[in-house]
Parts: sequence; structure tokens; C-alpha cells
Amino acid sequence: MTGPEPAEAGRLLAAARRPVVFTGAGMSAESGVPTFRDAQTGLWQRYDPQELATPAAFRADPALVWGWYEARRRGVRRAEPHPGHRAVAAIVARLPDTVVITQNVDDLHERGGVPAPVRLHGSLFAPRCSACARPAPIPEDATAPEDDAAPGDGVASGDAVAPGGMPAPPDGRVTPPACAGCGAPVRPGVVWFGEALPSAALDAAVGAASGCDLLLTVGTSALVHPAAEIPLVAARLGAPVVQVNPVPTPLDAICAVNLRGPAGEVLPALVCAAWPDADAG
Repeated sequence: MTGPEPAEAGRLLAAARRPVVFTGAGMSAESGVPTFRDAQTGLWQRYDPQELATPAAFRADPALVWGWYEARRRGVRRAEPHPGHRAVAAIVARLPDTVVITQNVDDLHERGGVPAPVRLHGSLFAPRCSACARPAPIPEDATAPEDDAAPGDGVASGDAVAPGGMPAPPDGRVTPPACAGCGAPVRPGVVWFGEALPSAALDAAVGAASGCDLLLTVGTSALVHPAAEIPLVAARLGAPVVQVNPVPTPLDAICAVNLRGPAGEVLPALVCAAWPDADAG
């Protein structure tokens, strides 16, 4: 990473005391986690993700929606944090007042060393009751990587798994667990299309962006609202915005620096530019 833009981004990061790191789907895609814009594979290729990720879809066919999210969750468990995730953790370790805000629903930030990111769109690993919102445990079979399955057990990569570790039916349906409190079906702990963002997470994100002295936006298309407003909040209040993205986005015009490239390469180089003695992972 050479030239005036990386040097300026490194200077801004070195001078920051209250940075915000804001990450989108591109961050996780570099670990192999498909985005909603990616084509579905296997038995899910005939479904549109935007039709499965709605409250109406869950009411109409909870087993189909739960099965899809079980497949997604197991796919995430096979993914690993990349050097960009570890670089974010290095920023947090260097600057304890850093706030990491993510639109992603996987656990790659946590496994990469960031203990408590602000989650605007929820988490695949925080299921809850669809009726009373009581938190529910993660199904045991979803906590282990798919590769732990014995060879020849009939479980294809990315397929859902029914309770007890048996392969799901050919159509991917898996009956969701019942809430331990009221007996209603447990739902994925994510924000679906048509739902509001969690108020606590949104308030925390807006508060952090309002008080930061640098916002680093990574791998977001800036097309999903209201999350896409977070960098704009920082910019309006005078904080410089540094963008890491392989392609232009609607945020280009407000950014002090645009760094083109994958997060797994750009972020470690940025950390080293800010603090030459740092271990960026």
C-alpha cells in the first residue's frame, strides 16, 4: 500500500482516539461468507434470499426459513476470520475507545478478536422466540463446523442439519425448536426485511458515530438503509471518513480517503502505516 492516500489514512488513524470501524458484507465475503447478492447454491438455488428473510415467510413456512438459516449458520462456522478482522482487533487493542459497528450477522469479528461489536442486523448466533422474544440456545448441531461430520454421513456442505445430527429432508426444511417459555417457534436472531433495526444497537451506533474522531468504513455497499447513514453522521459532524472497498460506492464523495482493495490486504497495511511497531495479524 503506497502513495499519498494510504499515508494520509495512516496519519488519520494514528491521530485518532475514538475511532469507529463500520463493516459491511464485503468484509465477511473475503472469508467466504456469501452476500445476499451472491447466487444461492445447492438445494437453495431455487429460492430468493429476500423472499426467505421476512416475517411473512417465517409465518408461512417456519421450517423452510429455519432450515435456510441453519445452513447459513453452519456455513459461517466453516469460515475463518481473515487478516482484516485481526487488523480491526489490533485497532481495538491499541485504542480501547474504538467502537466496531457491523451490518454482518456472522461471528467473524468475535473470533477475530473483537469482543463486542455493535450489531445493527442481529446475529445468526442469537436465536429468540418468535412470540415472546425470549433468548434461545443455539441448536447444538449448528455450533460445530460441517467438517466435523463423518465422511459419507450424507450431509452435504452448506446443507441444513436436523436435530440429532441427521441430514435435513431433501427440501431443506428443519422444524425450529419450541420456546422454553411459551412454546412458540424459535426464530433466527437477525433483522428481516420490513423489520426495524434493534433500537439499542442503532442508538449505540449513532452515538458512536456522533462522537468519533475518525470513521473507517469497510466493505459496505452503502445501499442498505438506515445502516448506510452511519458514516454520513460522522462526516456531518466533522469526523474524517476513510473508506476501504475494492469498488466505488455512494460514500466516495464524503470520504477524506478512499482506499481501493480488499480489506484483508488494506487493513493490515493501514495498521502498520499508523503504528509501524504494531502486529496487525
